Amino acid sequence: MPTQRLKFPGTEGDLDARLDLPLGKPAAWALFAHCFTCSKDTVAASRISRALADQGIAVLRFDFTGLGGSDGDFANTNFSSNIEDLVKAVEFLRQRNNAPEILVGHSLGGAAVLSAANRIDECKAVITIGAPSDPDHVRHLFGDSVDEIEARGEREVLLAGRKFLIRKQFLDDIGKQALSEQIHRLNRALLVMHSPQDDTVDIDNAREIYQAALHPKSFVSLDGADHLLTDKADAEYVARVVSAWVSRYLPAADAGGIADNEPRTVVVSEEGSGKFSQNVRIGPHRLRADEPAAYGGDDSGPSPYDLLLTALGACTSMTLRMYADRKGLQLRRVEVELAHDKIHAVDCEDCETQSGKVDRIRRSIRLEGDLEKEQRKKLLEIADKCPVHRTLHSEVKIQTMEKP
Repeated sequence: MPTQRLKFPGTEGDLDARLDLPLGKPAAWALFAHCFTCSKDTVAASRISRALADQGIAVLRFDFTGLGGSDGDFANTNFSSNIEDLVKAVEFLRQRNNAPEILVGHSLGGAAVLSAANRIDECKAVITIGAPSDPDHVRHLFGDSVDEIEARGEREVLLAGRKFLIRKQFLDDIGKQALSEQIHRLNRALLVMHSPQDDTVDIDNAREIYQAALHPKSFVSLDGADHLLTDKADAEYVARVVSAWVSRYLPAADAGGIADNEPRTVVVSEEGSGKFSQNVRIGPHRLRADEPAAYGGDDSGPSPYDLLLTALGACTSMTLRMYADRKGLQLRRVEVELAHDKIHAVDCEDCETQSGKVDRIRRSIRLEGDLEKEQRKKLLEIADKCPVHRTLHSEVKIQTMEKP
């Protein structure tokens, strides 16, 4: 998916951001808020954002003040300033006429989007992932340092292998948040996602968020996932569920303004997370292509030859259906099974090629219905007349040029 590097004004200087865009016009816009002391480039943030873009949703993810590539001093920030950064991000998108309809927050970022949602008129749906029901939950991460922070006003704390200066104003700020009241007044569709095995933010937090919210609301268990969603499959599962869930609250995507009698352009681009994985856009439709693991791929989608066989099989079945309906045949169902391989030319009696290897496609067709022998024979002959079959047997000229 195309990714743009961006910067926009935050509470203490510029905030560093990435905009993950789908191929073609986005079906919706989303804003992703990362976890406490994390960044926009964490495994969860990057994978979920790219996977949502794969589903047609544009996602802006950014570093909060003092983190990642953003300006400012983290020690001066708190939960309230994170919310202000979120609002700044929305203003930035709004100026580009792309205000987010979807807010996604991971961990403390989930609490932040719950708090910020009522300040964003365009927001229609909120998704939290492993979020605490109270920002004060992060206090336990500071362990025995809390008393010293309270007494001395600040102290360095080791979090996720890095040292951060935490000041008393941070503790004061998270202590005065009334998140449950804000959740109750959310007035947006809410999806709560949480792992029962989360040992950073206990799943009881998900129950408290869900109970505080009014309908429409949903809960999805991320069984087996860790808090940071470090497993690629978990992050991609979250993205698929989110894209399916939000579709109920967003306008239906159009077909890109293409007339019914005009051919649709197929656009293929590298997905970015695998060696051979590809994103495929066909009008409003999204597919993925890849190579099997045995050929160095991740097997995240059909291979190019799989897609070729799919084209031939679909065309064959459609052609038989059109013929049967036109002739009034009692064809109840068609099933086409295909396989591709290469054979030596000398082993092919009816091939024009006499040396080397030739491609062979084996096509088996099951015809279900009350059909006479001659009708079945005729249908098999018609299968060879499907347009894709004819294309594969005709002279094909492929023009290749560099796209500007």
